Amino acid sequence: MFIFKSNKAYANIKGGKNYPDINGYIYFKETKEGVLLTVKIHGLPKSPNRCKGRFFGFHIHEGSSCTGNKEDEFSDVGMHYNPTNCLHPFHSGDLPPLLENDGYAYMSVLINKFKIKDIIGKTVIIHDTPDDFTTQPSGNSGNKIACGVII
Repeated sequence: MFIFKSNKAYANIKGGKNYPDINGYIYFKETKEGVLLTVKIHGLPKSPNRCKGRFFGFHIHEGSSCTGNKEDEFSDVGMHYNPTNCLHPFHSGDLPPLLENDGYAYMSVLINKFKIKDIIGKTVIIHDTPDDFTTQPSGNSGNKIACGVII
C-alpha cells in the first residue's frame, strides 16, 4: 500500500535491454491548476534525419512494476492508467509525446487529469513510436522501451 505524503512525486526512467542508454527522470508537482510534469530523458534512439526528429509515445500505466517476460520486458505495467474508463486518447494516463532532440528530450507540461495521490505506485512508459491518438485501446505506440515507477 502506498501512502500519499506530499504534493510531489518522482519517477526514475531506465531503458530496457535493447535500449540500455535511456535514462532520466520525471518530476510531478501538484499545483492548484493541475500536476506539472517536468521530464528530462537522455539516450533516446536518434533520428537518422536531422530534419525529422523522432516522437515517442509516453503514458502512465496502471501497473506498479517495470517487470515482464521474455516477449515484453515491461508487460507487468498493464494498460494505460484509465480510472474513468474513457476512450483513448482521453485516458488519465495519456501524456503528450516526447520529441527526441539528438537523443535528448525535455518537456514541461501541466495536466489536470489526475492528482499526485492517484498516480503514486503507477508506472511511466516510453514507447518506440508516437501515439497516433486514434487507435484503441492505446494509440498504436509500439514497443515499450523504457520504464519508471512513480514514487
